[in-house]
Amino acid sequence: MLVYLDMCCLKRPFDDQSQPRIRLEAEAVLMVLARESAELRFVRSTALLLENAFNPLPERSARVGHWLRSGTMWQPADAAQLEARVAEWIGLGLRNFDALHIATAEQATADRFVTVDDHLLAALRRHGAHCRVPVRGVLELAQEVST
Repeated sequence: MLVYLDMCCLKRPFDDQSQPRIRLEAEAVLMVLARESAELRFVRSTALLLENAFNPLPERSARVGHWLRSGTMWQPADAAQLEARVAEWIGLGLRNFDALHIATAEQATADRFVTVDDHLLAALRRHGAHCRVPVRGVLELAQEVST
């Protein structure tokens, strides 16, 4: 299974763990990342590197950047096609980075796009017919890969 974790997922382990939901999602992200194997692979993209570069917390940025660079970096086969798809998603109301991430997941032919962002999850589910990759919350993915 090829999985695209958006930046919200990758940053979740560094968020305030005093809220039960955040702690549970952080544990799910760490569990999923620990299961990386030939059967469970992750898309590491320049889109994720770009968004990570804007992270104002140096330690979090460094740790996420280290993980991103620890594997093969996916490159778009057709940048113009990717840009057009990003524009379509923006036209449907997604924010710039969200549109870039979902379009990248689609072009990378990911089997799952995963987020902890409730607004993004709702927007992608609203536009389910338009989406070319199944969308999951991180808890759903964790359950899926642990069974």
